[in-house]
Amino acid sequence: MAPRASWKGYLKLSLVSCPVRLYPATSASERISFNQLHKDTHNRINMKPVDPELGLVERSDLVKGYEYEDKQYIIIDDADLEAVRIESNHTMNIEAFVDERSVDVIYQDAPYYLAPDGAMAEETFAVLREAMRKSGKLAIARLVLSSRERVVTIGARENGMFVCTLRNPNEVRGTAEYFGNIPAGKPEPEMLQLAEALIKQKETTFDPKNYEDRYEIALMAMIREKLKGHKPIIAAAPERGNVINLMDALKASLSQSAKPPAKSKSKADEGAKPAAKGKAAAAKENPLKANLLKAVGKSKG
Repeated sequence: MAPRASWKGYLKLSLVSCPVRLYPATSASERISFNQLHKDTHNRINMKPVDPELGLVERSDLVKGYEYEDKQYIIIDDADLEAVRIESNHTMNIEAFVDERSVDVIYQDAPYYLAPDGAMAEETFAVLREAMRKSGKLAIARLVLSSRERVVTIGARENGMFVCTLRNPNEVRGTAEYFGNIPAGKPEPEMLQLAEALIKQKETTFDPKNYEDRYEIALMAMIREKLKGHKPIIAAAPERGNVINLMDALKASLSQSAKPPAKSKSKADEGAKPAAKGKAAAAKENPLKANLLKAVGKSKG
């Protein structure tokens, strides 16, 4: 069965246009969801509309209302909504092109796929797609989705295009309330180097297949056990490390590799004991730094 388009219309750049279809790029249908049941009968509860004066009412009797004052509404019907005609109802008119990096991730909202609507649209669609791919730019356009005009970005993706709706600036909170009291001081260079070494150890290529929803998997395992009549296995909570400070944590993280066999002590090593005591004293003065150094040492070993 062919996927259902969320929106159909035209993609337009100046005098060039082609019919297109917009499809959701993600789906939540595979997520585990629960229904509300009565605790005794286990019958599924139906959420029915209730009027404070009339009691239960039919959904066919419901209308849309906009609250312009407290408990004061103006009724909006389908004809009213249809009368609000703007270009983006049926046309994605490209207004500008921007660098992909200039679009802050905090404004990115829902992802969609854009495809040509019919064979006659394919040539024009391909020209626009490849032009954007070659320029390395994203198009900025608008379209109406769910009775709301959304600003979107459009970019080339494989043989089609990728559309992402953008949040309205009014929906994005400023950072001052959350970051304003965080000190701006720079950390000690040596500790910063140890943290960078830890990051280097964890570097990899991102593959979403490696990051499954472990809670969802455990939830399904529990459900299957209950279906068999078994009691769910209670997973033990992860042990919390006895971390004294940041230096301890960084050093412990960098020392995940196996320890090498201990070397026999030489006289020279014994003669270096006073220096070791000096390091121990320094550790007491700055245990965070001492633990970082210890972790890096184990990692190198």
